[in-house]
Amino acid sequence: MEAELNLLEERIVTLTLLCQKIREENHDLLTQLQAEREQNSLLSGKIVSASERLEQLLSRLPEDA
Repeated sequence: MEAELNLLEERIVTLTLLCQKIREENHDLLTQLQAEREQNSLLSGKIVSASERLEQLLSRLPEDA
């Protein structure tokens, strides 16, 4: 009986440590995801800006060219 309780205790400790590790990884991933979203937003803004500049340049080209 005591051996079974010791085994159960070990499993509970292992499970608790695993849950903590997963929580930490989840937090890290959420932080990374937020940073990637911010980078994506920045790059999207640059694409829009470049597209607008390109449209302006194209509108200045002569029709015959």
